[in-house]
Amino acid sequence: MTEIAETTAHEAYAFACMRCGYGWEQAYEIEHHVDASGQAFVIYKANGDRVPSPLSAPTCLNCGGHVVRIMRAGRVSSAQQVQHRASAPAQPGPQDAADATVKPEHHWHLSDLLHPFHRK
Repeated sequence: MTEIAETTAHEAYAFACMRCGYGWEQAYEIEHHVDASGQAFVIYKANGDRVPSPLSAPTCLNCGGHVVRIMRAGRVSSAQQVQHRASAPAQPGPQDAADATVKPEHHWHLSDLLHPFHRK
C-alpha cells in the first residue's frame, strides 16, 4: 500500500560535531502520515531520499562521531561568514602587491563554529 503524505513540512538544521568540529547544514522534507490503524508517523527525506530523523541520533559526516550539536539553520553558514570576514586579507596597495602572499585555506575547528554563540 502506497502512503500519501497528509502534510509535508520543510525544515533545515545546522549541525556541529563536538568531536572533530566539522559543521554542515541539511534541509529536510518532513512527511506526516497516518497508517491504516490511525497511528500518526513521520518520514524524513533529504535530497529526495528517505533518511532517519536528524533529531534522534545524528552522525558526523566527517568523522562518524555521534556527539553532534543540532542548531537552527543558518548557524554554520553564519559562522563561516564571520570567520571569512575576520580572516580576509586587506587589499594590498601598489607598494604591497609584490609582498602579498596567499593564505592557505582555513581548517575549521569547533571553536570557529561556536564563536557566534559566545556571550560578550
